[in-house]
Amino acid sequence: MTDSTEETRYTADVVAVTPDRQVLLIERDWPPYEGQWALPGGHCDPTDASSREAAARELVEETGVRVDPGQLHEVGRWDQPGRDPRGRYVTDVYLAEVPAGTAIVAGDDARSARWWPLDSLPEPLAFDHADILAKATAGR
Repeated sequence: MTDSTEETRYTADVVAVTPDRQVLLIERDWPPYEGQWALPGGHCDPTDASSREAAARELVEETGVRVDPGQLHEVGRWDQPGRDPRGRYVTDVYLAEVPAGTAIVAGDDARSARWWPLDSLPEPLAFDHADILAKATAGR
């Protein structure tokens, strides 16, 4: 038994990809990893009916890209201790397939947002997002 009272936080991230192998990333506007590129995503709010709905909401808030939550494909759950310097985080990740040329507008906590070729991503990506991207886009 452990004496830890560390709170577990729940987040949802989106791997938004186009048929021409572009992935949508945001440049973080505050710590941790301020100035580094990351997947769009964030905390699940009490008003979110599910992590899938949280993922769709965060995608709009951070990039302006709208997707129907029902069209998000589950990639997996990342819950390893130590993956976020702020504490224990459990993240559900979803894949969104969007048309090439989809317009984006950085918002919320994103300094900027842009499409990146899957074979030419910025390094390093924030958190464990390189591992998440590798799994989500395997075979693309």
